[in-house]
Amino acid sequence: MKFASLGSGSEGNALLISARSGSAQTTVMLDCGFAVREAERRLARLGVAPAELAGIIVTHEHHDHIGGVFKFARRHRVPVWLTYGTYEAAIGRCEDVLVHFCRDGEAFAIRDLEIRPYTVPHDAREPVQYLAGDGSAKLGILTDAGHATPHMLAALGGCDALMLECNHDLQMLADSTYPPSLKRRIGGDYGHLSNQAAREILERLDKSRLRRIVGAHLSLKNNTPELARQALQQALGSQCELSIACQQEGFDWVTLD
Repeated sequence: MKFASLGSGSEGNALLISARSGSAQTTVMLDCGFAVREAERRLARLGVAPAELAGIIVTHEHHDHIGGVFKFARRHRVPVWLTYGTYEAAIGRCEDVLVHFCRDGEAFAIRDLEIRPYTVPHDAREPVQYLAGDGSAKLGILTDAGHATPHMLAALGGCDALMLECNHDLQMLADSTYPPSLKRRIGGDYGHLSNQAAREILERLDKSRLRRIVGAHLSLKNNTPELARQALQQALGSQCELSIACQQEGFDWVTLD
């Protein structure tokens, strides 16, 4: 199994997850917060044609995650998986798209990938994040969550790789020019994970299989890759590879052998 990012941050998010079985390749896209042409350009950079996608799985309805999903799905005839709450929030955009519903804790298969949604605390209708596996490796994704819950920690334990939100540095957010209401939203229980919160989640997780972690969804104004890396490193052993996703380039393919 392998994964790669088209871009990660408040200006747009999309993640590719791919598994091979014999000569067959299954590739799905998690979210698409980019316009169709931009998503196509970023896919080409990673060597993926839109026709190769077996599906798009959606976390929630915020524009930086869902902005390009339905236009892309219509143009390229790609099915979409999402929760019913997310569907209701985006119902006017779903015409002529094959939609499948998913829910917390109920795994579903897209060809050779098993996908398992789990609920997260975020200010959306029915937000979920996902675990993806091919039978031998497991990838966990956690972004767009305001705080840690026992349910999240149980879901993410024992992953081989983890993509973990490090949205903001607490002091940078406090000192920013954002209005107080926006600071409260970002830093609240249904907002985004700070570097400190991400570190604390890592400290509490079962990391016995963890080999790769990617810090994700960094704020361009309220965080730096150096601060995110420092926070995550404090909770990691030397055996785990650490990298940081960026908004413009995302990151190239990471293979889980």
